Amino acid sequence: MPTEDPTPADRLLDAQVAFHLARLTGVELEATVARVVSALLDTAGRRQLADLADADAVKAVVTRALTDVPASPAVAAFVELGRDLVLAGPPEPFALSDVVDRAEVERLLDETLALTPALERALERLTASPLVGATATRFMGRIVGEAIAANQAVADKVPGLGSLLSLGTRAAAGMVGAADKQLDGLLADTAGKGGTLAVRRLNRIIVDTLRDPTTRDAVLQVWDLAAAEQLRGLGDDADVEQLAGVVDAAHDLVASVLRAPQVVALGHAVVDGFFEAFGGYTPLELLHELGLDRDDLVADAVRFAPGAVGALLESGELERLLRAELAPFYESDEVSRILDAPERPHR
Repeated sequence: MPTEDPTPADRLLDAQVAFHLARLTGVELEATVARVVSALLDTAGRRQLADLADADAVKAVVTRALTDVPASPAVAAFVELGRDLVLAGPPEPFALSDVVDRAEVERLLDETLALTPALERALERLTASPLVGATATRFMGRIVGEAIAANQAVADKVPGLGSLLSLGTRAAAGMVGAADKQLDGLLADTAGKGGTLAVRRLNRIIVDTLRDPTTRDAVLQVWDLAAAEQLRGLGDDADVEQLAGVVDAAHDLVASVLRAPQVVALGHAVVDGFFEAFGGYTPLELLHELGLDRDDLVADAVRFAPGAVGALLESGELERLLRAELAPFYESDEVSRILDAPERPHR
């Protein structure tokens, strides 16, 4: 059965598909990508962000990202990959001091210690919790017990001093033991006043310790010791199953928190704040503010294009996509009328 001859529209479609494929092949690809990306940046770069993007549409994207993405299988795979990297460590071990400037650590520590008043106010709120009061009372009681035991051990080594302190030690130990065994009853009898006092005393110890100048030196000394060690994977230092359980629990917690309506509303507020602060910027102006160079973005697009476009060319998908987009035009009645119209004589 003879095949039908291609129509003029078919030949035009073939010619245009071949033309575009040639522009996306070999040396022409880089020039085409650079030209298209540059034209997009130049065209969009003259319009403000508020004119190019609708805030409500961006909020819809943020909502979907917060509610669907964190719990997706792909994110779970990334979390598992991160866990494996933590266990394996970097390809080449290195010291933290090689990548972290000590001056920046000092600055961060100073700024953190400057928040001591805010921490003091936050700790003060813990006095309203009976459970925190019980824990603080038990903690303080054990500290006192350890101090008494240590003092008794030292006193026993000095002739005559051990017998002098033994009576007070036994009495104090008995009181501590009674407090430890009957803590719930004592707290009930005192209506929580003892627990509140213990929390406040413990808070004062924490705050005074943070304000002590030697605390800063101690933290920096610990950093120096840690920074000198080679950074390796956890390897045999961590149980894989236990670590996996912690990571999975943290992932599930983050996913559930991000789905909460309050967090979604916060994301919408961030979008509103972004458009309020940067809506008057053009994309090129915003890129400049972010420290991104236009030419670098074009170069990045040119760098990534051969891999993506080459795979589509090799599989034939690119030609199929081009034909699917262009064919409706050449099959339209308007093109048929143009091609069937008699050619006008040249004057």
